Amino acid sequence: MKPLYRYLRSWRPANPNVGDYTLAGAALMGTAGTVTGLIVGLTVYAPTAWFAAAELGLPAAIVGAVVGSLVGATLAARKAIRRRTRR
Repeated sequence: MKPLYRYLRSWRPANPNVGDYTLAGAALMGTAGTVTGLIVGLTVYAPTAWFAAAELGLPAAIVGAVVGSLVGATLAARKAIRRRTRR
C-alpha cells in the first residue's frame, strides 16, 4: 500500500488548473458546512433543519471556492516560476 503522500502526489495534476481547485474547495467546504448546519438544525429545531443546512452550507461553499482559487492560483504561479527559472 502506498503512503498517503505518494498517493496525493500521484493524484495531483501535472498542470494545475485553478478551476479544478475552486470546484474541489467549494464541494468539500460546502458539504462540511451543510452537514454541520443539518446537525445544528436538528438539535435546535428539527422542522427548520434544512434551512440551517443551507445557511451554513452556502457560505461555506463560497469560502471553499475562494480558498480553492487561491490554492490553485498559487500552485499555477509556482509551476510557472519554476519553469522560468529552469531555463
